[in-house]
Amino acid sequence: MKRFLELTLVAAIAGGMAAWLTLSLNKQNDTYSGINIESSFPTQHVSFTPENNVDFKTSAKTAVDQVVHVMSSGSQAVSSPFDFIFGGSTQRVPILSSGSGVIISEDGYIVTNNHVISGADDIEVILNNKKSYKAKIIGRDAAIDLALLKIEAVDGETFSAMPYGNSDEIEIGEWVLAIGNPFNLNSTVTAGIVSAKARSLGMSSRTSLEAFIQTDAAVNPGNSGGALVNTHGELIGINTAIASRTGSYVGYSFAIPVSIVKKVVSDLMEYGEVQRALLGVSIYEINAQSAAELGIKNLSGVYVNAVNPNGAAKDGGIEIGDVITHIDGAVIKNSSVLYEKIGTHRPGDKIKVSILRNGKSKELLLILKNRNNKVTMERVENIELLGAKFKPVPKNILKQFGVSSGLEISELNPGKLRLKGVKEGFIITKVNQERVASVADLKRIINKSNGGVLIEGFYLNGKVAYYAIGLD
Repeated sequence: MKRFLELTLVAAIAGGMAAWLTLSLNKQNDTYSGINIESSFPTQHVSFTPENNVDFKTSAKTAVDQVVHVMSSGSQAVSSPFDFIFGGSTQRVPILSSGSGVIISEDGYIVTNNHVISGADDIEVILNNKKSYKAKIIGRDAAIDLALLKIEAVDGETFSAMPYGNSDEIEIGEWVLAIGNPFNLNSTVTAGIVSAKARSLGMSSRTSLEAFIQTDAAVNPGNSGGALVNTHGELIGINTAIASRTGSYVGYSFAIPVSIVKKVVSDLMEYGEVQRALLGVSIYEINAQSAAELGIKNLSGVYVNAVNPNGAAKDGGIEIGDVITHIDGAVIKNSSVLYEKIGTHRPGDKIKVSILRNGKSKELLLILKNRNNKVTMERVENIELLGAKFKPVPKNILKQFGVSSGLEISELNPGKLRLKGVKEGFIITKVNQERVASVADLKRIINKSNGGVLIEGFYLNGKVAYYAIGLD
């Protein structure tokens, strides 16, 4: 019995020592292997507040009713590949296109991209509530790729208009919504952030003013002319382009800033064309290499390498070699920012320009001019509103149809005539009962007319036609 108790005690002691040794080794192993994750990799705790927990529901709910589907139809001339062998006439084939637009006034003014309605004979606007309206072109500008349309209310109705925001105040990283009709999918809303401002795409063949807002909101064909909206539901840009090798969205989209849109819309309403203000300088951007060559320390700004002797810059005191750093207090980082700032002004506007000359800062006051080096506005003549080119009618045609004079429409562009259904080849014989034999006759009669004119004439197939054209 005594020996049994001794063995039991030894076994108990040995077992306790083994257990203690195992626990000690495990504790050392845990510490070594980094199992204590919280001490090795501290967790960052984020608390969401109303400011950083962005809610798109309210702005999207309202904005979708203010963005419309724009459907346009027209025709374009095509020639058969066998015409050069067998001869033949040019054929016209129908073309259809669609895009988006934004209602900017309760009485039915709509802004869209010019390329959405380019070549259109008829334009249909479809609202989010599926109501459809015929639209007319008030004005367009291919250089900036914007167009202004108008739809007429029925029975005193009003339209829900999107308020303007301030594109100058948006910041990189700010949340935005893109709203439009991609691939004919009505009222599509996508979200993203502002990726860059005053972005140039080098598309000078289509637009002469490039200062786009770049976002990563998904934009596809059909979004063109739609709205870029901030979280307050305000318009900050018109979606215009995507950077893609496939033709579909791959992560980059671009919008015309609303600061430019507002100015273009105002010009088209008041003057019928965009009133472009020019600084009258040739510039290039400053980089590390050019700064070293010119002895310039600051890489921000644009370098003036030529000055128009009759332009605004010359009158205001800008010289070759100056570096433009600010306009009206806004920093000019590059040429795109400069073009954007000047693009919001009209001829005759005064601006403050800050420059660096020989290392010293100087502020100048400039009065902007137009392309003719004048400070006045330029209005579209009534004949230009017709949207057509004309040529004399051959004498044998006049004799064949028994008329003494006429003027043939040789080319038809967006304008009053196309909206009324006039086709190329129409021969104008009278306007307001007066005979027309030349462009000078047409211009004289139209310019003295108030409100509208009655145009009469015929087509070569013998069809006689009359068109009442409003000039307001």
